[in-house]
Amino acid sequence: MVNVLILGANGSIARHALPFFRVDGSVHVTLYLRKAHRLQHLQSERVRIIEGDVMDRVTLQKAMTGQDVVYANLAGNLEAMAKNVVEAMNAAGVKRLIWISSMGIYNEVPGETYGTILDPYRKSVQIIESSNLDYTILRPAWFTDQDEIDYEITQKNEPFRGSVVSRKSVAHLVAKLALTPDLAVRCSLGVNKPVR
Repeated sequence: MVNVLILGANGSIARHALPFFRVDGSVHVTLYLRKAHRLQHLQSERVRIIEGDVMDRVTLQKAMTGQDVVYANLAGNLEAMAKNVVEAMNAAGVKRLIWISSMGIYNEVPGETYGTILDPYRKSVQIIESSNLDYTILRPAWFTDQDEIDYEITQKNEPFRGSVVSRKSVAHLVAKLALTPDLAVRCSLGVNKPVR
């Protein structure tokens, strides 16, 4: 049994990821979100729901107990959230983190300069990259709602390719990373639909 904690479980990528986890009978998922009633209909033998804020350290650390993987799909004060997630994971003894960030945080998108708008993403990633966690950071392109799994990845020091990617594609990669413990550990991956 693999235990996966999804932080920000009502997010658009998280909602696409859940079916990939539910298809595998060996996965138990804990959905962590501020308004649990939004996903109450998903409660089952293999899906548990916890109402909580990532900034509530006590509730967060309790939710992490017994988890194998933490997948964070967050918005808001990302720097403070990253710090809290890293500290709670260390306290709970959980090592594997999948963190959704943004393309452009390393100035890796040819011809684009995003300036300070990406600072919250950059600062949160710096916290994670400085941790001792087995992290994978995902830097997706602009999202589409296409019902497709079609993506390629680039590494941290490679130029970003493409400009869009489907939420379903990113969700597929999240599930693949969560269920393959040694895949892309301590890596930062750009994710985009291949340009054809």
